[in-house]
Amino acid sequence: MPPAAAQTAILAFATEAAKINELDDIETVIRLYRSKILRYVMFSLNDADAAESITQDTFLKAYNARASFRGDCALSTWLISIAANLVRDHTRTQKFRFWKNVRNTAADVTEMAHSIASREGSAERGMMAKEQVAHVRRAMEELSARQRSVFAMRFMEEMDLAEIAEATGMPVATVKTHLHRAVMAVRAQLNQSNTGGTR
Repeated sequence: MPPAAAQTAILAFATEAAKINELDDIETVIRLYRSKILRYVMFSLNDADAAESITQDTFLKAYNARASFRGDCALSTWLISIAANLVRDHTRTQKFRFWKNVRNTAADVTEMAHSIASREGSAERGMMAKEQVAHVRRAMEELSARQRSVFAMRFMEEMDLAEIAEATGMPVATVKTHLHRAVMAVRAQLNQSNTGGTR
């Protein structure tokens, strides 16, 4: 192996080893990743109490299973995968209304996020954005649990397709399918709402 390649490999190994050791310091892990996990769970369930509980369970499970983490993926991705499994288990026995706080939608799914985030928009644009959010919320309630989860990871947590595949245990192609169907459902809802609003 060339010296440069060997050095790169050693550095990569050291980085991943540090990730594994990091799990021994659970307080640091919680401090670094709690907001990310809580945001994802809250986005998935729209239930503050359940989100807090599942977030705590996520870190407890991660700590108890820390020996199984080999550093094959980012620590945050591994934590998200644990949270996703807990959310899925939770929704099997409870009925929830999802996606009250949807950040991304429109024909281009990211368009609304930029529109809402803009502080220079007019009051009229702000009202239109709120109406879009309401339409999207209704559309999200019709998605399957997997579609909601994939949508949240992609547009709320800004994870790429490979990271989502790692977190969910699904092939990238399956992730693409669920994401495409979710986006199409949102589009259809928006188009229907916009058409109805012009009559």
